[in-house]
Amino acid sequence: MILNNFYTLLSGIYFGRKWHLKPQLRRVLSVMLLLLGAGVFPALAETQIPTAAKYVMVTEFETGRVLMEKEKDTPMKPASMAKIMTSYVVFSRIKDGSLAMEDQILVSEKAWKMGGSRSFLKPGTRYSVKELLYGMIVQSGNDAAVVLAEGLAGTEENFVQEMNLTAQKLGMKNTNFTNSTGWPHPDLTTTAEDLNILATALIRDFPTDKYPDLYPIYSVKNYTLNDIKQGNRNPLLYGRSAAENGVDGLKTGYTEESGYGLIGSAIKNDMRVVMVLNGMESKKERSTESARLMEYIQREFKNYRFFASGDKVDEADIWLGQSAKIGLLAEKEVSRVLSRSERMKTEIGVSWINPVPAPIQRGQKIGEVSISIEGKTVDKIGLMADRDVKQLGMFERLGAALSYLILGASSAPGSTAQ
Repeated sequence: MILNNFYTLLSGIYFGRKWHLKPQLRRVLSVMLLLLGAGVFPALAETQIPTAAKYVMVTEFETGRVLMEKEKDTPMKPASMAKIMTSYVVFSRIKDGSLAMEDQILVSEKAWKMGGSRSFLKPGTRYSVKELLYGMIVQSGNDAAVVLAEGLAGTEENFVQEMNLTAQKLGMKNTNFTNSTGWPHPDLTTTAEDLNILATALIRDFPTDKYPDLYPIYSVKNYTLNDIKQGNRNPLLYGRSAAENGVDGLKTGYTEESGYGLIGSAIKNDMRVVMVLNGMESKKERSTESARLMEYIQREFKNYRFFASGDKVDEADIWLGQSAKIGLLAEKEVSRVLSRSERMKTEIGVSWINPVPAPIQRGQKIGEVSISIEGKTVDKIGLMADRDVKQLGMFERLGAALSYLILGASSAPGSTAQ
C-alpha cells in the first residue's frame, strides 16, 4: 500500500501530472469575518420611509443600487427637469467637437415668445452656447432651451427627435419628450426611474476632470444675463445641505400637472447619491423633503471599501516549492454599499486548498473571497498568487515525498497543522 502510494506520488513529481494531495493535506480555510460591507445588491431591499413626494428614485452612483423608491415606474410629467436631456444632447455635441462654448446662436421669434421661466433673451440677438447653457440650467430659461434646440437641429421638433433617440440609447424605456423645455403637453411623459438614469448618465458621461465647464454649471447658484440676475432654484445648493452633504446639482421642475420636483446629486464619504423626487405640493415641501431624504440616505448608507485591487488578503502554504508561503492578492476592488442593518449581517469568507502545489505562476488563481448577507452569497472575487514560485528539484521532491509517506502530513513542505 505504501509502495503503491509512493509510486503514484513519484510519477506526479517526475512527469508533472496533475495530482491531488491526500485528504489530510487538504485544508480549506474559511475565515468568516463580520465586516462592515459587501455585495452586489439586486436582491436587497431598498429603504422605505414615509415621504410627501409621490414619485421617488434614489440610487448610489457607482453601483446603481436602489436605495429608496416609490412609484418609480409610474408615468409622470418632468416639467423643467426635461432640460437635463436638452443639456445632455448639447454636452454631447461639445464632447464630440461639433460644437464649442463660444459658438453664437441667434434668438428666434419663437424662442423669445416662450412663457414660464425665462432668461429674457432679446430677439434677433446672438448668444454664446455658454451663455445659453447657463441661462437654461441656472435660470431654467425656456427661451434659452429653445434657442439651443433650434441652433443645433434647425427646429425644436428636429431636436426633440434627437432627445428621444438619446433617451432610448440610455435605456429610458418609459419616456417621451415633446419639447426641449418640459413645457406641458399631453404626450410628454417620463418616470422617476428614467430621470434617475438620465441624471446618472449626465454625471458619468461628462466627468468634471475631463469637462470642467459642463456638469459644474449645475452647481452655480446664480447667473446674470442681460443685466438680470437670477438664482438657481435648486434648494439643495443652499445652506447646510450644500456644505455638509456635498450637493453639486442638478435641477428642479414645476407645472400644475407635475407638481414640484427635484433631481439632486451629492457626494459624501466617497459615495455619490442620485435622487429624483416629484409630485410635491409646494416649494417649501420640495425644499424640506429633499434635504431630509438626502441627509437620511447619507446617514443610513455608506460605501465600504475592503480591498483594493492587488491588496494582500492572506497567505497560503506551498507544497514542494522553493518558497514556504505565497501571498494571496485581491483580483479586483471589493467595495459595497450597505445600510446599517445590512452591514451587521454581512460575512466575508476566504477559501483555498492548502497547501498550494508548486510550480505557481504570478496571477494564478489560488482561491476566492465570497461575500454573503444573511447566508446568501451575493458576490465572489478571485485570490491571485503574488509571485512566481518554482518547484523543488527532483531529489528535494523525492525526499519530501518519502518524508510525507513515512512521517505524514506534518512533514510536508509548507504544510500546517490541521
